[in-house]
Amino acid sequence: MSSILSNVLPAPEDPVLSVIFACRDDPCPVKLNVSAGAYRTEEGKPLVLEVVRKAEQQLANDLSCDKGYLPIDGLADFNKLSAKLTLGDDSHAVDENRVVTIQCLSGTGSLRVGAEFLAKHHQQRVVFVPNPTWGNHPFIFTLAGLCVEYFRYYDPQTRGLDFEATCLFFNLNCQGFASGNLDSDAQSVRMFVADGGECLIAQSFAKNMGLYGERIGALTIVCTSQDVARKVHSQVLLVVRPMYLSPPIHGASIVTTILKNSDMYKDWTIELKGMADRIISMRQQLYEAIQARGTPGDWSHIIKQIGMFSFTGLNEKQVRWMAKEYHIYMTYDGRISIASLSSKTVPQLADAIHAAVTRIA
Repeated sequence: MSSILSNVLPAPEDPVLSVIFACRDDPCPVKLNVSAGAYRTEEGKPLVLEVVRKAEQQLANDLSCDKGYLPIDGLADFNKLSAKLTLGDDSHAVDENRVVTIQCLSGTGSLRVGAEFLAKHHQQRVVFVPNPTWGNHPFIFTLAGLCVEYFRYYDPQTRGLDFEATCLFFNLNCQGFASGNLDSDAQSVRMFVADGGECLIAQSFAKNMGLYGERIGALTIVCTSQDVARKVHSQVLLVVRPMYLSPPIHGASIVTTILKNSDMYKDWTIELKGMADRIISMRQQLYEAIQARGTPGDWSHIIKQIGMFSFTGLNEKQVRWMAKEYHIYMTYDGRISIASLSSKTVPQLADAIHAAVTRIA
């Protein structure tokens, strides 16, 4: 039978998804996927924070909780606490009521809502994204109607920050994961806002609370005045309403419960620091393992970089060879998720890197 969808063409290969699918379909029992941006325990399992379990238990026991629709902009307490977490307790922008925050579908949803808003209400149609960046970023902004261009921030020679090239939109999806300190990781955003800058901030609780599947995040827009904020809020609601109407309640309730309770908040910061410290430890272990094998080149960038990911400096040919010969999968630009490693898998990765560098140009 003919189909009204018969003219649909296959989608082009997604550089991230293709790696995930290739690893999934690899029958090798010792395969290793270091492409995904998700924290794993030393045993290679997803981590559910103890404070999250405690918050969920509290919510389950609260008979006043229901499953009714949230307002279009989400849970009010969640929005207030999310803005405070990002901008700080002493933010003048918050005190002056010129901050708009709405609950969104994690970091990706926050970026998309913000992009749609900019496409409708900002005269400048060009948005600059870093090169390299996550493969989904250009699609998010392009589909919203913006024109994507790139700026440099990564120096492939030093495998570090190209500071001179890095001089509106902050993507704060790993607050607390870089240093283990929530305030330190938000410092650049707070400095920008304190200096009078208008900005959009995409925020996610996927990584720092381990709430990947809850899809919970927020979009915060810092305006110049309360009057502007009021108008911006009304227009952002018009972006969200035909998109998904109302955000989910469970993830927002978990985050709100933790942020409102001082004891839970303290427990969260301790667990968050533990995750960040383990990532730092994995960096150190990987660096030492590569050094111990006498792998050619300077690998100090492994411990100089921060956060979940590391650009290894490996090229696409080396990456594809490692997948074929060592069953280790990463994105073709050589980026790996340090948070996916463990003490058991570090030697496996170090062996593969050494082999790739010494055998493949």
